Amino acid sequence: QRQMCIRDSRSDVEVAAEIEESFAILDYLVNKSLKGDLLSLIVAGPAGLGKSFSLEDAISKWDAAGLKHTIASGYVTPASLYKTLYTRRNSGEVLVFDDADSVFGDETSLNLLKAALDTSEKRVISYLSERKMKDDNNGSTIPKSFEFKGTVIFLTNLDFDRMIEKEHKNAVHFKAMLSRAHYIDMGMRTVQDYIVRIKMVIGYGMLKNKGLTQEEENDVINFIETRTSRLRELSLRVAIKIGEIRKGGEKNWAKMAERTTCRRK
Repeated sequence: QRQMCIRDSRSDVEVAAEIEESFAILDYLVNKSLKGDLLSLIVAGPAGLGKSFSLEDAISKWDAAGLKHTIASGYVTPASLYKTLYTRRNSGEVLVFDDADSVFGDETSLNLLKAALDTSEKRVISYLSERKMKDDNNGSTIPKSFEFKGTVIFLTNLDFDRMIEKEHKNAVHFKAMLSRAHYIDMGMRTVQDYIVRIKMVIGYGMLKNKGLTQEEENDVINFIETRTSRLRELSLRVAIKIGEIRKGGEKNWAKMAERTTCRRK
């Protein structure tokens, strides 16, 4: 899990510049992956601050019809992982794991992933189970071994470097994955980072697109900055929730927003 302190010695301007640089690098790596120039990419960073949006935006432009990619979310079993890897085994296809961190907690799944991320010329994935699995597309039996030529992208909330440093039980597997894949940590670890990122995205028009005025935007930012320690989470999602309540001029909006987004005193 990510550890947050309040702030460090950087100014907000410096923090914003570092965040912009991280997202520019992310955009570059994602586009290289979609072109097939990179075969594996791990993107680590806190939830709800825009890394998924950056990827989804790029994919929607690259494969609007959804013919060449799959996004897997939620709980992923080793068997479903094997089936999904098989589905996107061909060159030019992309498998994305978003909000599927359970895949990193199972040793069988980790071994399958290491095979998919291998840097050898031929990546062979095997699942030697007695159970026969069927291809959901055509009903054919999935072989117990196949060559994987696709690209895999992970979006994770886990801090791999910290987990390796703390000698997590799967640290050996995490090291192996980082050795195989391109890895970028978005680097947001302080409350200051989170608030600056939220203000940046609001500045890009996130709340204006939802019909809020400039005054209402400013009220949302002020609400977050003055209640940071009480908010259940610091994220773009919570900013949107507050904006939805602020929109329209209800005079008791702040009290209602407190009841829905803040921990009770």
